[in-house]
Amino acid sequence: MEYRIQSTGEVKTQGEVRRMHSNTSLPRVWDANVCSALGIDPVLAAPKPEVTGYTQAIRNGATQDANGNWVQAWAVVDMFADTTDEDGVTTTKAEHEAAYQAQLDATAAAGVRATRDAKLAETDWTALTDVAMAAEMATYRQALRDITAHANFPNLEDSDWPVAP
Repeated sequence: MEYRIQSTGEVKTQGEVRRMHSNTSLPRVWDANVCSALGIDPVLAAPKPEVTGYTQAIRNGATQDANGNWVQAWAVVDMFADTTDEDGVTTTKAEHEAAYQAQLDATAAAGVRATRDAKLAETDWTALTDVAMAAEMATYRQALRDITAHANFPNLEDSDWPVAP
């Protein structure tokens, strides 16, 4: 639970408020009387906004809702901005985004390859020399090996995967 300090507007956890009043014996459950005596307002949880693209939702203090309750405030901000390092080299927002997407794609690709390898391992017995592999199984196994050439790779959906015979 979080609380807004009425005098400063700062948002603190219950533990932080307890430490601010370390010489005060406080009950386990805080009602309106306790909050009034401490000069705090409870901050109610608010849903985190959905983000798209290269944005993120970050906490931004507390705000009052239409009923006068204090609720968590959120801000949607860009994940990246132009930066300049100590050597004066500037990296653009677009370069940061491309590097981040490349990292996401590499992680997704590793996951796809692991899934592909597991599916191939499940059918390895059909490739033993003493087993005649059915044409459908050979086609399925080849489709698994070719999955990295799929148009949606590495961000595959379930429907993109070949179906085992």
